Amino acid sequence: MADTAQRKPAFRPTLKSPWAVSLGLLILVAVFDLPNLGAVSLFAAMAFLSTLKYIVFAVFLIAALKAAGAEAVVADAFKGREIRMIFVASLFGGLAPFCSCEVIPFISGLLILGAPLSAIMAFWLSSPLIDPPTLFITAGALGWEFAIAKAVAAVGLGIFGGFLVRLIGRSGLLANPLKPSFSQGCGCGPSPLSGKPEWRFWRSSERRETFKREFMTNALFLAKWLAMAYVLEALLVSYIPSELIVEVVGGEGLLPIITAALVGMPAYLNSYVAPPLLAGLIEQGMSVGAAMAFMIAGSVSSLPAMAAVWSLVRPQVFALYLGLGVSGAIIAGVIFQQVV
Repeated sequence: MADTAQRKPAFRPTLKSPWAVSLGLLILVAVFDLPNLGAVSLFAAMAFLSTLKYIVFAVFLIAALKAAGAEAVVADAFKGREIRMIFVASLFGGLAPFCSCEVIPFISGLLILGAPLSAIMAFWLSSPLIDPPTLFITAGALGWEFAIAKAVAAVGLGIFGGFLVRLIGRSGLLANPLKPSFSQGCGCGPSPLSGKPEWRFWRSSERRETFKREFMTNALFLAKWLAMAYVLEALLVSYIPSELIVEVVGGEGLLPIITAALVGMPAYLNSYVAPPLLAGLIEQGMSVGAAMAFMIAGSVSSLPAMAAVWSLVRPQVFALYLGLGVSGAIIAGVIFQQVV
């Protein structure tokens, strides 16, 4: 569940918007290095066009899932025995196209009703790492091998975290995980995880309207962020010395992977900007293991993901969430480095 918060489809190029950032960066190139403007612009445009088919499919898929109400399927992950919950919650974490804010009333209700924290942690760890559009954007920028490995890492991290929390929970250290001052809800309206999905959504005029709205909203959202991402990638490739990248996060050792994970947490933007930037860094000499660690650590530490966890649970549970995210990122980076 990489964050897909409510987004308005209106084209509003304010000074803080990705559109304005992209244009501003190109203007800076024109001012300080005019002869290179054409090469930078062409690189960004060709990179965007090469990913366009993935963008279109991702937008179609996310709109269809929203229109069908696929989020409701996630509730099934928290039924049955605890071990089953951990596995299923980890698998479902990346399937539901809803935002971190929408998850809060759902998770809070589960915690109040006594659902195992182990299963909830499994869902929380895997959900920021992957969702349908992120999978295709990652594949378009970094290849299917990287995208599938990230999806596997998301599920693996969820399972690892879920079982570790289950083990720690037996000692009583994680009893009463909710904050004392917690209040239900977050002002987002009712949880989208109730009801049943309607897979033939085109039969309902209301669901067809949802599909159209979500398609336009997500199309513009992805377009603006990816346009900025590819401009940044073009600048990275053009102006950052490859020797510097190799020195910091290159090579085959453990240190570059640890460094990338630690840098990824505060530096991460979002799941759509990261793949093009990492593609540029890999081209400049970043190891694939470091790239995987950067992406996973950054996803777990993204502001929407952390806010959703912090808003509900005590500090020790929040710290455990971040610790699992960083350690899982390093482990995933090491494994991916060895396998590729």
